[in-house]
Amino acid sequence: MNIMKGKATLWTMILLVISCLGIGYKIKIPEKRLTDSWEIEEKNGGIIKIGVFEPLTGGAASGGEMTLEGIQLANELFPEVLGKKIELVIEDNKSDKLEATKAVIKLIHEDHVKAIIGSYGSSLSMAAGEVVKKFKIPTVGCSPTHPMVTFNNPYYFRVCFVDPFQGTVIANYAVKELGAKKAIIVQDMAQDYSTGLSQYFIEAFIKLTGDVESIVSVISYVSGEQDFREKLTEIRDLKADVIFAPGNYIESAVFIKQAREMGINIPIIGGDTWETPTFIEIGGEAVEGAIFSTHFTAEVPITERSNLFLEAYRKKYNREANAFSALGFDAYMVLIDAIARANSANPEKIRDALANTKNFEGATGKITLDHNGNATKSAIIKKVEKGQFKYVTFVESIHP
Repeated sequence: MNIMKGKATLWTMILLVISCLGIGYKIKIPEKRLTDSWEIEEKNGGIIKIGVFEPLTGGAASGGEMTLEGIQLANELFPEVLGKKIELVIEDNKSDKLEATKAVIKLIHEDHVKAIIGSYGSSLSMAAGEVVKKFKIPTVGCSPTHPMVTFNNPYYFRVCFVDPFQGTVIANYAVKELGAKKAIIVQDMAQDYSTGLSQYFIEAFIKLTGDVESIVSVISYVSGEQDFREKLTEIRDLKADVIFAPGNYIESAVFIKQAREMGINIPIIGGDTWETPTFIEIGGEAVEGAIFSTHFTAEVPITERSNLFLEAYRKKYNREANAFSALGFDAYMVLIDAIARANSANPEKIRDALANTKNFEGATGKITLDHNGNATKSAIIKKVEKGQFKYVTFVESIHP
């Protein structure tokens, strides 16, 4: 897709949203007005507002809820910075791109937040990206792994790894551990995450196998699809060693369940979105053995802050933490660390401090943000075993 054309379309959408809401704000806000507003609030306010936009309803709600748990836990443990109370202003982006755009507009112009955390789902984060860039509000993503989330956006950062790394990690596992020589791709055409990760897997898989014909077929569907039998009939007639099916946990679980019912028993692997209890609840015994890449495991704490997070999470929620709650925790911690180092709640100064984050000790490991705002991170491989997500192996980060 032409990037500039996509941005123009997005701005048209934003203008329409603002008009429909009757907010009355113009996209062209004078720089002086914005700066003066922050300076007045910084001198007179005893509260620092941080916005959060996550999917709390809709198809991605499970991931958003888990992420929010981690953010709120971090806020309970570390409720202040610079001697001021931190107030979380939470908006539900409803698993919808348009709603994500509306959410960040509200957080910026009605709630006057100094920084933003979010969102689960690369498409949702990308929808918000032009807004936070235009109004210069530093934003930290928890788990949006698509490279375009932070591309050419000096105000967007993230604490998760990116899809080029994730695609390489899972392709390596497929080839070296599963012995796969031929693969089928099943992707959600409505999700940038799914199509992007599929492409990075394809590139890595072809390189690893040395066979340009190692990808047998690329099969597409759209979010919300629940009947994959026709596509699975096509897959059943193909000869492959593995199916790579990165997508939302709901459709992925349904796909795997129907595949097993139709006698397709080759390994099915995916990405980090699968790590939610709903994936196992929907898939049941059919998802036993499903393998995926992820960001964190409670079974192997990486840092001292991992232990602090895990202990606090168990005490508060009476269960083990998952990758999304850990990433939510880290996004909050990285952000308040930047505010402390900036010695200011001014968004521009926070942004500059975020850009200089080096070796920050988070629950998911040590975090360094590169020139694109991306975290240099390690990865974890997990699989479903006896109805639980089990740690398989650790994959070291790739340094630029």
